[in-house]
Amino acid sequence: MSVAEANDDVSEGDAGTAELERLANAVLWPGFYGRTVPAWLDTALHHGLAGVVYFAQNIGPDLAALSAGIRAANPQALIGIDEEGGSVTRLEAATGSTLPGAAQLGALDDVTATEATGAELARRVRAVGADVVLGPVADVNTDPRNPVIGVRAFGADADLVSRHVVAAVEGVQTGGVAACVKHFPGHGDTHVDSHHDLPRIAVDPAEIERVHLAPFRAAIAAGVDAVMTAHIVVPAWGEEPATLNPRVLGMLREAGFDGVIITDALDMAAIRESVGIGGGGVLALAAGADLLCIGNPTNPGAAALPDQDEHDYRTARDAIVAALRDGSLSRERVLEAGARVARLAAKLAEAATPAEAAEVDAYDAAGIVRRALRVRGELKVADSPFVVDARRSSTLAVDSAAGYVSEALAAGAATVRLDSAHLDETQRDAAVDAALAQADGRRIALLVDRIDTDPAQRALVAVFAARAAEVVAVNVGLPAEDAGVPVIEVGSASRIGAELARERLVGSVR
Repeated sequence: MSVAEANDDVSEGDAGTAELERLANAVLWPGFYGRTVPAWLDTALHHGLAGVVYFAQNIGPDLAALSAGIRAANPQALIGIDEEGGSVTRLEAATGSTLPGAAQLGALDDVTATEATGAELARRVRAVGADVVLGPVADVNTDPRNPVIGVRAFGADADLVSRHVVAAVEGVQTGGVAACVKHFPGHGDTHVDSHHDLPRIAVDPAEIERVHLAPFRAAIAAGVDAVMTAHIVVPAWGEEPATLNPRVLGMLREAGFDGVIITDALDMAAIRESVGIGGGGVLALAAGADLLCIGNPTNPGAAALPDQDEHDYRTARDAIVAALRDGSLSRERVLEAGARVARLAAKLAEAATPAEAAEVDAYDAAGIVRRALRVRGELKVADSPFVVDARRSSTLAVDSAAGYVSEALAAGAATVRLDSAHLDETQRDAAVDAALAQADGRRIALLVDRIDTDPAQRALVAVFAARAAEVVAVNVGLPAEDAGVPVIEVGSASRIGAELARERLVGSVR
């Protein structure tokens, strides 16, 4: 008998432990491996697990059947998906998103287009049996160096972000799916990625109130179902990250929000490497969170255990059980959190399937993205370019090096990957010479994402511009002034963005 089986036997034989585990399960939201329901997950769902979060490894042609299997084990299970459109997609992780991203929608500044995009996103999510969208991003991206938000935000202006957050929430929730705005109290003014470290926000609290909280207040007024916390420290409000800080989470309730407060993933380094998944879960509940997103078990990469998904779930569950047993976490607080989660599940289960006929058929993602694209400088239509992918290395939040973007831009032709951040000047120059030799006189399309703030990437553009007959930058990051070459401002590392950038380059798409 395995340890897990032994623990389950103890749970079934010990009524007190079984009750505490059920209380804990009601507020846990794990990720998992595979495209079928693992045995441990099936058991947990039968014992009241709140639901699951889908990530790329769960996506396949039978996703609707997987959702049905989850709900067969627990009809009230919430099934969430980290799907924003644009640079962040799980449903289209293998091919790239075909929906506009937030920065594109913000640049266009057409709230009707944003609401329609939210409705289309809801339709896609419901079609695979999920019912919670972890979006839209409500962060105001005021720091251009931000390594984790950037084009995931609608922009750097609080009013613009607020109106598009409201439009996106209304589009998603009219489609019968819960929206979850993120990352409270605002992850836009940081140059540290909380997947890897714990950011500290050295901004005047009055500015946070005026700028960064505004989109969340707007979303609450619009009736958003859920809010996700940020693993960031605002020293003026205490040394705990917001996810674990009762003062910060209390601001949501003071603002009139009575929906579900969901934590950002507890397996992110800001929590895992400080108080741990278990300790973080207990502290988050005590601080006022209702649903604990445990995270994506693939995040540790090569260090991931074969049973990382079950291991992380049990770590969180057992810590909550222990805290309930010794009184360091009150039963009333966990019951309150579980009740909020259950209310949302009941609401979504009763939601009528929205009409999907004429209005959805009229949705035109390509038209929206095409209108959002901007060109700086003189751009000539010419033959297919040679694509050099010069973006930064991928991150846990956004796989910015995903090959589908460069493949779509090149229409399937050969491309070169060149990450200037990891090359010294001699290596960079040699790599440029090799790329130019392979290009054989063709125009160079440099796929970039940080020419606004990264000196190494800007220097790479300058080297290509000095040595090639013609260079165009295709920028999937934040807009850049005076790049020294013509720039197509795409604003999203997505398939649809790359295809339409190619349309501007050669006059047609595949």
